[in-house]
Amino acid sequence: MLGYVVWVAFCSPTTTGVSKQDIREQIWDYMESQDIADFPRPVHHRIPNFKGASRAAEHFPRLQEFRMARTIKVNPDAPQKNARFFVLDSKKTLLVPTPRLRTGLFNRITPPPGATKDILRKCATSQGVRNYSVPVGLDSRVRVDLVVVGSVAVSEKGWRIGKGEGYADLEYALMASMGAVSSGTPVVTIVHDCQIVDIPEVLLEGHDLTVDYILTPTRVITTGCARPRPAGVLWSKISCEMMGKIPILRSLRSREKQAGKDVTLQDEHQHALETRSPHTAPPSAVRRPCNPPQLEVGEDVPSNSVYVGNLPGDARASELKRALRERDAAPPRLTWQGPQRRAFLHYRDPAEAQRAVSCLQGLHLGASTLRVALARQPRTRDMTGGRAGEPHPVSRPSDL
Repeated sequence: MLGYVVWVAFCSPTTTGVSKQDIREQIWDYMESQDIADFPRPVHHRIPNFKGASRAAEHFPRLQEFRMARTIKVNPDAPQKNARFFVLDSKKTLLVPTPRLRTGLFNRITPPPGATKDILRKCATSQGVRNYSVPVGLDSRVRVDLVVVGSVAVSEKGWRIGKGEGYADLEYALMASMGAVSSGTPVVTIVHDCQIVDIPEVLLEGHDLTVDYILTPTRVITTGCARPRPAGVLWSKISCEMMGKIPILRSLRSREKQAGKDVTLQDEHQHALETRSPHTAPPSAVRRPCNPPQLEVGEDVPSNSVYVGNLPGDARASELKRALRERDAAPPRLTWQGPQRRAFLHYRDPAEAQRAVSCLQGLHLGASTLRVALARQPRTRDMTGGRAGEPHPVSRPSDL
């Protein structure tokens, strides 16, 4: 425990001006440098997996809240795999959020009849979540009795920092909006001891999710946190870009607008100024309305190929392949175009390509967030300089 005390003293953010990202980077760096991190690595930009995660999860079924719960929502990250298994093994209903909320809110995991413990363990993996699940939408009457979230950092007061994309906070807000959780629904996180640090209260915002229990390989912490959680989606924190990416947000916003609620978005007023007629605004200021982002490659019907852009200039094909395997989205064939900082992934059919697009959103290589979209055939001269009707170049295909 001495090393843990030294680590907390080192990284406790008592200096003014510290940010959530500073805390994330300290923890990610420490877990890698001390070889605490576990697959998938590096843990940067992730909810970090760690050695001892299975042991930490063993506390979960011992909680009174677990024994009383019938329906439990667990995040899909690697350190919570054992928690998902315990839910299934206890014959409780397991809900897992869909990746980046692209295709809805939850998947309900439905193991095959007579499933053995080995099969249940497979159902608890990311691949199992895809193979043994049915979607649960906004209209469902689901009631969640217990919530498990991942964390990058958490304090003994119950204050939590995620990986920086806000999906756990948004998932909880959506559940609150649909009546699936209440202010009394317990929230649990599973972390390594080194992820427990002091977090300045000034960093907390109204949409931040707090936790009631922290499970580590060595202890169970009851936080007693009384800070109010979001009672629904705070639309003033939602951007037009996020609205375009998450269909379930658009559905909920439409319902709440009809109910007379204020659903003004974070950048809606600025957006209205930018989308005025060119006669009233400079052409450079005119932008598209809040629709889903347009695909970067061409405009025609989707094929069975996926475009990956914004690759780091020094990236290698092997690094991308490894990242694809970690997301269980490795294609049979890959076309590497490193000098153009892009690649094309070729799948067996369009449905498989579409699933890969959902799985790969937010994928990082180094410090770069990759752009992922269905590849399309260009109608006019495109970014490669090809003529109309010519497909994008295919070179150096390789098998994963």
